[in-house]
Amino acid sequence: MYLTEDWKDFEVLDTGDGAKLERWGRFVLDRPDPQVIWPKGQPEIWASADGVYTRSDRGGGRWDFRTALPESWVVSRRGLKFRVRPTGFKHTGLFPEQAVNWDAMSDLIRRRIAGGEQVKMLNLFGYTGGATVACGAAGAHVTHVDAAKGMVTWARENRDLNGIDEKRFRFIVEDALSFVRREGRRGSRYEAILMDPPSYGRGPGGEVWKIENELWGLVSACREIMSDRMLFFFINSYTTGLQPAVLRNILGKACASLRGTVDAREVCLPVRSGGVLPCGATGRWIAADAAAGE
Repeated sequence: MYLTEDWKDFEVLDTGDGAKLERWGRFVLDRPDPQVIWPKGQPEIWASADGVYTRSDRGGGRWDFRTALPESWVVSRRGLKFRVRPTGFKHTGLFPEQAVNWDAMSDLIRRRIAGGEQVKMLNLFGYTGGATVACGAAGAHVTHVDAAKGMVTWARENRDLNGIDEKRFRFIVEDALSFVRREGRRGSRYEAILMDPPSYGRGPGGEVWKIENELWGLVSACREIMSDRMLFFFINSYTTGLQPAVLRNILGKACASLRGTVDAREVCLPVRSGGVLPCGATGRWIAADAAAGE
């Protein structure tokens, strides 16, 4: 598994009974997690939660705040800053388990740039820009694409929090597949691609996205925009039924004409009370010359 560690402003305190208890900076949140089907390890500590998200039988849910929380606050890791806020859909605007991928991508980017080459990166379904900020800080020129205007605005806020040169970023509000096809027609090329697709979603023009139906089409389209000096191609998945081997097979086929290595594993977070919290899967294709330098 890929295990994310080295967070100081975030930790999973305990899990159980369909929920996870997390510390985000000074605040503790109790959020549902459908994969947590075991009992709580330390039930006595759950009363410390500052906010509890409860699902509704009719869909969605709501927050109950036991203490007054600010609208948003900042957490940091390895010098990078991110704004978090409890949203109406239980999320906070950051997936902390993805830091293990931020680290891997950043290391690859730094080594490639140290060798005198540039790295143009495409971040599809970029959300609030955790990976965008990390890779931009490492020196990549990042094109961040998300269909939700509010998420792109949030990503810009995270960029600004870190004071990184604006010239390294391009923010696009558009359906991912439409953008990739347009870039292919333009002859644009990227040395690095990351995609973080949802299980289900709709684009700004009403486009329906269902991962098992659409993922291969998007990955296939990305083959048209890969640089001859391709560095990496990462795919994340939070869909429970999509095993790491699926991502391994997809990347292996998509990058069959390139020299590189493919790996795919579960992504997990350590839990302070014991065990790990499963957080989906990641597939990684890495160029042979870059993998040899690891």
